[in-house]
Amino acid sequence: MDITLAILGMLLVLVGFTGSILPVIPGPPISWAGYLLLKWTRYVETQADSYNTSLWILLFFVILVTILDYVVPVIGTKKFGGSRRGMWGATIGVVVGLFFGPPGIILGPFLGAYIGEITSGKKEREALRAAWGSFVGFLTGVGMKLMVCGGILFFFMRYLFF
Repeated sequence: MDITLAILGMLLVLVGFTGSILPVIPGPPISWAGYLLLKWTRYVETQADSYNTSLWILLFFVILVTILDYVVPVIGTKKFGGSRRGMWGATIGVVVGLFFGPPGIILGPFLGAYIGEITSGKKEREALRAAWGSFVGFLTGVGMKLMVCGGILFFFMRYLFF
């Protein structure tokens, strides 16, 4: 049963990494759930106190980055003069960009925000500025989620193998 929980936990941690890039999958919470599965294995028995401490600290960061993931793109878009339509365009751009691999994931939010701003009646220069803000906000959110998932992966591997 320990091996099954460890494999399932690792799969959840990896799905969480994917979810850090994809806007439809809550990456850090899924990764944390994978880390939580180790609690019911023998891999953490000898280090239960430090495991429990890391579990709660990581949960704090998961909650924080999940909240910030909704706030940071809005701040970035608004700071650069964007609208709600630009934010929706960035989100749609991410989803469409998935079909074009890594370049699509990177360029999708920018192009989506730009198209959203242009269709809302903004001039090209204003739309580019707002698209840039949306893009920076999106990348900041992705970066924060990847860092948290990286921390979860680090602790998962630490308790699984060391």
